[in-house]
Amino acid sequence: MPDLAMRRRAMARAGAATESELRAALAQAGVAPEAEDLRAPETGLVMVRGRIGGDGRPFNAGEATVTRAAVRLPGGETGFAYHLGRDRTRARLAAILDAHWQRPEARPALDAALAGIAERRAHAAALAARKVAATRVNFFTLARGED
Repeated sequence: MPDLAMRRRAMARAGAATESELRAALAQAGVAPEAEDLRAPETGLVMVRGRIGGDGRPFNAGEATVTRAAVRLPGGETGFAYHLGRDRTRARLAAILDAHWQRPEARPALDAALAGIAERRAHAAALAARKVAATRVNFFTLARGED
């Protein structure tokens, strides 16, 4: 798998992680959560666009709050992160994780630490699917009433 696709997968997992999960992932990987801020975490708005039916004409659905951060490690690696919401600590920790992930020797440990986040998300998705399935109603007609 190319590095870019692997980095995207790691950042998708970091994006879904809680602050405590990010701290635990960094600790489990044995990397320090210290870094220089290139851009201190800041919160802003982005326009959310949608499409009717997934392929209709795009329209502006509304605005969403996003927090971004950019950091640099002492070794020169630069990490970036964007998070929906206002949690500046989460954005900064995810950026630190991204910077450490760019060091090839740190990738296996970080990927292993992030695997737990993927398992939690899969479990939550399965639980939500079971709840939806329990309330599903199937409508059918025995006789259409046509003569």
